[in-house]
Amino acid sequence: MNAAIDTTPGAHNGEDALRDPSMYLNRELSQLDFNFRVLAQAQDPSVPLLERLRFLCISCTNLDEFFEIRAATVRHAQDFGLPPGADGMSPATVLNRIHDRAAELVDAQYKCWNEVLRPGLAEAGVRVFGRDSWNARQTRWLRAYFRNEIMPVLSPLGLDPAHPFPKILNKSLNIVVVLKGKDAFGRAGHLAIVRAPRSLPRIIHLPQRVSGGENDFVLLSSVLSVFVDELFPGMEVKGSYQFRVTRNSELVVDEEEVENLALALRDELVGRGYRPAVRLEIAHDCPKPIVRTLLQNFALPENAVYPINGPVNLNRVIQVYDLVQKPELKYPPFTPRTLRDSDAIFERAAEDDILLHHPFDSFASVLELIKQAAVDPDVLAIKQTLYRTGKDSAIVDALVQAARNGKDVTVVVELRARFDEDANLGVADKLQEAGAQVVYGVVGYKTHAKMLLIVRREGRKLRRYVHLGTGNYHSGTARAYTDIGLITSDPDIGNDVHLLFQQLSGLAPTTRLKRLLQSPFTLHSGMLKKIEREAKLARAGKPAHIIVKINAINEPRIIRALYAASQAGVRIDLIVRGACALRPGVPGISDNIRVRSIVGRFLEHSRIYWFGNDGSPELYCASADWLERNLLHRVETCFPILDKELAQRVFRDGLQNYLDDNTNAWELQADGTYRKLSPAPGEAPHSAQGTLLAKV
Repeated sequence: MNAAIDTTPGAHNGEDALRDPSMYLNRELSQLDFNFRVLAQAQDPSVPLLERLRFLCISCTNLDEFFEIRAATVRHAQDFGLPPGADGMSPATVLNRIHDRAAELVDAQYKCWNEVLRPGLAEAGVRVFGRDSWNARQTRWLRAYFRNEIMPVLSPLGLDPAHPFPKILNKSLNIVVVLKGKDAFGRAGHLAIVRAPRSLPRIIHLPQRVSGGENDFVLLSSVLSVFVDELFPGMEVKGSYQFRVTRNSELVVDEEEVENLALALRDELVGRGYRPAVRLEIAHDCPKPIVRTLLQNFALPENAVYPINGPVNLNRVIQVYDLVQKPELKYPPFTPRTLRDSDAIFERAAEDDILLHHPFDSFASVLELIKQAAVDPDVLAIKQTLYRTGKDSAIVDALVQAARNGKDVTVVVELRARFDEDANLGVADKLQEAGAQVVYGVVGYKTHAKMLLIVRREGRKLRRYVHLGTGNYHSGTARAYTDIGLITSDPDIGNDVHLLFQQLSGLAPTTRLKRLLQSPFTLHSGMLKKIEREAKLARAGKPAHIIVKINAINEPRIIRALYAASQAGVRIDLIVRGACALRPGVPGISDNIRVRSIVGRFLEHSRIYWFGNDGSPELYCASADWLERNLLHRVETCFPILDKELAQRVFRDGLQNYLDDNTNAWELQADGTYRKLSPAPGEAPHSAQGTLLAKV
């Protein structure tokens, strides 16, 4: 939470007020708060039980990534004495606030697991046994399992002058053991570290003959803690405590100083798991002297430790979701809409634009487009950007086939896609081996744009077919994220995308595009102009309205422009899933701005910008959020929906539908907190995602 703000009408006037640090919420703390809204889904009894477990694990995984990237970035800023951001908070202050807020989140996560979900799952026939609840038969079986399957791969390390503290891999499970006595060499025991290799399963499925239940599980951490004494024969184990360290996972490669980005990234990836630590999770009953020892070895301050009442790697319980086949404990399955006449997709796209709203529309239509292009003798060239593709990607396979079929295939692979760097290096190798031309983007700018260009000979002319999207070419996320995709043969859009690919692959100069806006050149300025146009309309006494759906916003000039537009009388509705640095509802500055966040079955991921434009509305979809990095330091695309019927569909389903939501919506208050909305008396409940599912 930021410092208190004066909400007295008229308290803020002039340009200085728009730059007042109190008018900006901290991006990191706002991002952290998003996980409370995810956790609320795990606490909601109306959500199926295994889905609640999934939301709990998502909140844990999100928190891991938050520390690996966001908190690590703040700690870096503190170490290098970087100045505060627009919110005026120093890095040291932010780190202290992060600790306090994250500690609240961790406490809520483990209460949800220990007091709600674990007992609830047990009642439903899904039991995750703690080490204090094993019966004699289970204990015998687990002891044998430990001796036969676990102990042979463990390498316990006693700490002494000849055995210094070992390297601990990022987010790995470890046990610190307190020992008494002497070993075979007469060395007095004190502390030892037991590292759990990644090869060991974190969830052990008990055989039905042993435990009596079909869905009975034990955590590896419990087994290690109970039988750790067998690793130290002749010595007394006085205590064993699980811990996990989280490390900075942001790769830093000076692209201008390396000759081969792929080679440099491969070298960086080798050491990623051992970069500086940012968080220590430790069993809540671990003695303080041992905690201090661990903090000292990881060079961490006191505000980086989090006592844990349960498994330190709680997110690993997500495996239970996949192992348990109980449909009644999960969301009902659905079959997304498929494109009619998909076998003639070029003919369809030549006549009309095709709009896809995932996951309600199947991602198979995009895959079908690429597959047909790969084998169509009239297709001459395929150009595509790849940011995240997933394992064993059918899209990559189709591009490989296209290259082997003699098509000219150019793929812009973003090697620096966070946590997908290794996978993308493999994708690049596979494409190059097939004869495709692989480009790694632009030095200093991540290529985050989602675009596909197919050049096809039709008679005596060449026609360009384009797919543009708000999400990645990843079939897995297309089933779990909401995104918008457009397939079009519009000549102007096709030429714009052609010019963008020339920029990415051929060092082409900045080119004026006819339909698209792009980062880092015209998207930021284009948005500022459209916001100012609405403000001018409002000052002229005309209706003015802006609706935007994005994942995050923190870019100061965009926020100031929205504040100024609000002061002019523009009605502004923002649907912001995660971090929001804008403070709504402040009299005199942002009282015409409303911000809401939707958290439901699917992760909201589509970016949609709508401007009223005096009765001639403009609607754009984009790969970019309104973050400083997206607008100024990445390659992004923003494309208009030109077909009026399709634009109306996006407006109705992707914007108004979400503004009407009163079951999964959270409204951001002026003080930076979120309030869960519910139907007013006499008002029918409305779920945006539920409404879209009902249409499938």
